Amino acid sequence: MKTTESISFALGSIRANLLRTVITFLIIAFGIMALVGILTSIDSIKASLSSNFASMGANTFNIIRSGTGVQGGPRGGQAKAGKSITFNEAIAFKERFNFPADVSVSALGSMGTVVKHDKYETNPNSAVYGIDENYFQVAGYKLSAGRNVTAGEAIEGRNVAILGTAIIDKLHPGRPRQSMLGQIITIRNISYTIIGVLEEKGASMTFSGDRMVFIPLQTLRKYMGSQTNSYNLSIAVQEAAMMDYAIGESEGLMRSIRQVPLGKAADFEIDKSDNLIEILDENTATIQISAIFIGLITLLGAAIGLMNIMLVSVTERTREIGISKSLGATRGNILSQFLIEAVVICQIGGILGVILGLLMGNIVTLAMGGAFIVPWLWIALGLSLCFIVGLASGIYPAIKAASLDPIEALRHE
Repeated sequence: MKTTESISFALGSIRANLLRTVITFLIIAFGIMALVGILTSIDSIKASLSSNFASMGANTFNIIRSGTGVQGGPRGGQAKAGKSITFNEAIAFKERFNFPADVSVSALGSMGTVVKHDKYETNPNSAVYGIDENYFQVAGYKLSAGRNVTAGEAIEGRNVAILGTAIIDKLHPGRPRQSMLGQIITIRNISYTIIGVLEEKGASMTFSGDRMVFIPLQTLRKYMGSQTNSYNLSIAVQEAAMMDYAIGESEGLMRSIRQVPLGKAADFEIDKSDNLIEILDENTATIQISAIFIGLITLLGAAIGLMNIMLVSVTERTREIGISKSLGATRGNILSQFLIEAVVICQIGGILGVILGLLMGNIVTLAMGGAFIVPWLWIALGLSLCFIVGLASGIYPAIKAASLDPIEALRHE
């Protein structure tokens, strides 16, 4: 019997027992949906975060106070925050770092700020960040309109601001974003003139670069200095091949500025975007394994159900098997027929599960600011598991069917 004929017989059997077969491949579909959906979500989120890290540039690293980075503690946990990097230390580093690189000093002022303009105001979820003239170039931000903060403004502390698109849209609904240039906003009753509008950045997880207000560094110190826990240094090396040398040079200089003796652990951290991606991969590996485990448990239940259906099918078709054997069907023909039937049912459920998993996974990631992806690896894994489940579930019923005595089978009512 040809494989195509076996598949045709399998589809006929599915139509004859439609309800119970549909229930079985729906169980399979939900298992594959859980597997592919969760893994798709993880891959999409990782791609989004990797893109955000990469936007800083492959030749960029940051110097921050210890205990505040992603790798602050053991196993990715958060260690106790170390001594703050002061403004004078940050400026001293920027002035003394003798390396072909751009250095930016920045600091977070507030994460829960309300920005007002005329009768409009934002939700209290805007972040205020103090920057110098190099920050946008180093951090990978781009302006869609207006200009950057100048070195003079960063030193003198003028009341100017650059806004993200989400804030502009909230304060100036229905009008061109660039028309906000030159307008006045207020933050905590302090007035600022808008000099620039950022390009739309998009969101990742709980962070959105479009809900940020950037003001000169000295302006931040003047009005929010008491809320600034530490200053951050971002360094963009001109040549990526010089990255390790730049990191070594910067660590030595920072130790000298902060008077950390040789042999003692540094009281600051150096974060690279590729380090963050490695940590992200490590932390999501556990979630991926858990998702595969959940999918396997569901598929195990589906396999038991499928085996039960196939055993019932053998009993119901005993006379049919006897007729087939009397007409010349071999043991191998009967065996392959029932195995192919089990695999076909599993693959139908698998294909449905893959489609549902893709939809569910990408809906979740699009809602979280990620991008639509098609995870071919996880699709192949899901369909391969379905094939294995089909074989495992069908092998015993197929052997039982193939072992039937044709004379006894023909007598069966």
